[in-house]
Amino acid sequence: MKIIFIGGGNMARAIIGGLVTKGAAASSDIVVVEPDASARLRLLAEFGVRAVEAPGAEAAAAGAVIMAVKPQNMREAAAVLAPVVGDALFISIAAGIRVADLSRWLGGRARVVRSMPNTPALVHAGITGLYAPATLPASDRQLAETLLGSVGATLWFDNEADLDAVVAVSGSGPAYVFYAMEALEEAARNLGLAQGASGGGGRGAVVGATKLAIERGEDPAALRAQVTSKGGTTEAAVKVLEQAAVKAHFMAAVKAARDRSVELGDALGKDPA
Repeated sequence: MKIIFIGGGNMARAIIGGLVTKGAAASSDIVVVEPDASARLRLLAEFGVRAVEAPGAEAAAAGAVIMAVKPQNMREAAAVLAPVVGDALFISIAAGIRVADLSRWLGGRARVVRSMPNTPALVHAGITGLYAPATLPASDRQLAETLLGSVGATLWFDNEADLDAVVAVSGSGPAYVFYAMEALEEAARNLGLAQGASGGGGRGAVVGATKLAIERGEDPAALRAQVTSKGGTTEAAVKVLEQAAVKAHFMAAVKAARDRSVELGDALGKDPA
């Protein structure tokens, strides 16, 4: 089956790498539409895939098209593809773009899946939220799972509105973790630890805590309580965080990300006056 990627950025490259590495698709079956010449050369050198400036005759034979362009460029990309692509499954990985809008831009096509992967997909440790109308055939759902599952776990949602929350939690989630790592490493340097020790200690703590949470399967609050001895060092730190209402601010930040995803969908989905 021929697979076409519209856009050859980091997330597209991650998915291509996963497909090729896992044997889910051959390099010869993948075509990437990427306007940047240097990016096309990198794609060819790294994965052996064909990279072109604009969609050509191969688009008519595509079985799946992965829309990996920025949300603000999706309408234009869809308009270019609509007349040249045959009966393919379209998968969007752009935040905020709704199925109905993409379907309309594609000339009323019904085989459309909305997805939200996250950046750990770059190391094949991502998680991707997926949504499609109930009318989408099971075979198309399986195909979408296979393609996006090449870079990590997949999770289907019954309500499209849930994808806005997925954007805020798992899509933007790595940035929150990196923000905490950044603060932890800066605190370590302020306490006099050398660069290597501050970075290694902070990142090691994040990796170890994440592994522990996954393997134990316990509530994070319970795991935190196990580390927080009464009158100890961790309790002193947590008290400062609680006094600053860090958890409340964190939750407000995630809600702001969700609200922005909704706003993007509203704004980008409007037809020009």
